[in-house]
Amino acid sequence: MRTIYGVFAALVLVAAPARAQDAYPNKPITMIIPFAAGGSTDVIGRLVADGLRQVLGQSIIADNRAGAGGSIGTGMIAKAAPDGYTIGTVIAAHAVNATLNPKLPYDTLKDFSYVSLMSVAPLIMIAHPSLPANNMKELIALAKAKPGELNFASSGVGAAAHLTMEMFKSRTGITMQHVPYKGTAGALQDTVGGRINVMFDVVGPLMPQVRAGNVKALVVTAKDRIPAAAEVPTMAEQGVPDFISGTWAGIVAPAGTPKEIVDRIASEAKKALADPAMKDRLAEQGIVAVGNTPDEFRAFVAEDVARWATVIKDAGIKAEP
Repeated sequence: MRTIYGVFAALVLVAAPARAQDAYPNKPITMIIPFAAGGSTDVIGRLVADGLRQVLGQSIIADNRAGAGGSIGTGMIAKAAPDGYTIGTVIAAHAVNATLNPKLPYDTLKDFSYVSLMSVAPLIMIAHPSLPANNMKELIALAKAKPGELNFASSGVGAAAHLTMEMFKSRTGITMQHVPYKGTAGALQDTVGGRINVMFDVVGPLMPQVRAGNVKALVVTAKDRIPAAAEVPTMAEQGVPDFISGTWAGIVAPAGTPKEIVDRIASEAKKALADPAMKDRLAEQGIVAVGNTPDEFRAFVAEDVARWATVIKDAGIKAEP
């Protein structure tokens, strides 16, 4: 009998962690969003948080902690307890900051559990209608005929829009003057006004101006054309092969978060992102829903860190003081 009871007791001890794991989550989860409310990062973070809420059965509290190019909120994620009750969103700036900001209060790869890539968003290049270039071939020829005379706007030093143009300049051998802004709105306003020749940015805020005839779209930095800007050709279609760029958003947690929890959040996020309504809502803004595994997301970020490190170093880009 003692043997039977001993086996039973052992089974109870083995089952206890499983029951504890099955209980997750048993209280609200905080999702730190390192950018201001209302932006594209905030929108997708809240959309996925709502999808997770429905399957996990607990509230997901969105906590916007903007500042320092996202590093303030991201630092809070890194320092949070690794218990699955604090997660956060990061975007392409997370990979860029690893090189651009050597004084980050965290290690980009070591201090996080990478959960899942939520989305990718290619960029489009727009130009003022008066610019005598309607495609990449004409723009490259114009820039080479007037070296350094054309300018381009971006939403800030080190932003995806800025680095994508630096990569384009390097690939095509052209020179253009960079005019950084504090966000997309000012850059777009001055491009519409004719003070800026061209700019890259995400599709959402730019295509309404294209459709209104205030600017013209020259190219999209995706592998294939995207539904939200179906009339805009890709780089490859215009003679610039293997040029794919853009921004992205993903979910991270503090390093040391139990693998079972990370895997579960990743699995549920992937399901939420596969929902047709979610995919359609994001596609309307030129955003492609993804959803992948923790290992795949970590590899993706590591590759992005290396890619942008090369661009930053080759172009001599320094973070704004």
